[in-house]
Amino acid sequence: MRIIKTKFEGLLIIKRPSHKDNRGFFRELFQQKFLKKKFIFDYLSSSKKNVIRGIHIQLKKPQAKLITVFSGRIFDVVLDCRKKSKTFGKYFTIDMSFKDNISLYIPEGFAHGFCSLSDNTILHYKCTNYRDKKSETGIIWNDNYLSINWPIKRPVISFKDKKNFKFIEFLKNKNFKKFNL
Repeated sequence: MRIIKTKFEGLLIIKRPSHKDNRGFFRELFQQKFLKKKFIFDYLSSSKKNVIRGIHIQLKKPQAKLITVFSGRIFDVVLDCRKKSKTFGKYFTIDMSFKDNISLYIPEGFAHGFCSLSDNTILHYKCTNYRDKKSETGIIWNDNYLSINWPIKRPVISFKDKKNFKFIEFLKNKNFKKFNL
């Protein structure tokens, strides 16, 4: 395994080897010795092409996440919401696919979203905290302040995500004001 640091403190790209032969392949997904985090919750999402999910964050019960593409391809976005961070309010993007054999480690304090660039995109999440609906909020995908250059023009967005906050409104949220990261 190879750990690649980004300009965002704690945000890591993890490149893993694939062991291939005439039967297929074998891949390691996670080794505790490389990420000294306790992951307690896993889930999968399945998305059609042009679906944008996010940009989500849990404020009361923050989660670190390890994101791996099991099928398809995504444009992944993480937004640094850690008040004391040098990169606060800035975002990081990366294209990820099953073929790339990489994962993205997202520390607590980042909001996360992605755009599915292929049909039958399956994303695996390992999380350090359980999902908490009451703690969950989001930033609108097309916020002019952030100016994220999404690779599609007409995304499919859930009703819930259409109601996400603009980043400036998010900063005024009473739960964000209590956010200690």
